[in-house]
Amino acid sequence: MKELKEFPRLETERLILSQLEEKDIPAIVEFLKHRIYSDLTSNIPYPYTENDAKLWVKMSKEAFEGKTGFTFGIRNKEEELIGAIGLHDRDDDKAELGYWVGIPYWNKGYVTEAAKAIVDFGFKDLELNKIYATHFLHNPASGKIMEKIGMVQEALLKQHAKKDGEYHDLAMYSIFKD
Repeated sequence: MKELKEFPRLETERLILSQLEEKDIPAIVEFLKHRIYSDLTSNIPYPYTENDAKLWVKMSKEAFEGKTGFTFGIRNKEEELIGAIGLHDRDDDKAELGYWVGIPYWNKGYVTEAAKAIVDFGFKDLELNKIYATHFLHNPASGKIMEKIGMVQEALLKQHAKKDGEYHDLAMYSIFKD
């Protein structure tokens, strides 16, 4: 992953994408305390605590400093946090895309808008060749976002994720620079 000196700030028509900060912790906890986030993702625990949010913000900063990833807060134009989106380095000029958005902001196109900006950033600024993402099969809405940003389903990963003692299949989507 290409090195950037400062964490980027990206703007879209309705959104500002910028580095997560300590001041975002209360909003992160308020959104992610709902069980649905744990049910729909492989890496958000339930119950979600303030310590989980503090650790995640710290890990996000460390990933940027270690040149292994970018986690952006998704913010409205008033700079209020409404979700998060990230690209995490998986070597060989590829990165994994992940995202969530607060329940009040579902089905409004915010994640699609943010994801388009992140994919563009990944190809142009980070010089990635491939960006991919996965979703649980019981979360088809996430797959729809992937399709809207030009990703194509590449694989079905059988029993690829273990969550709460159960194995889950994941659909994997990808998009290439060319």
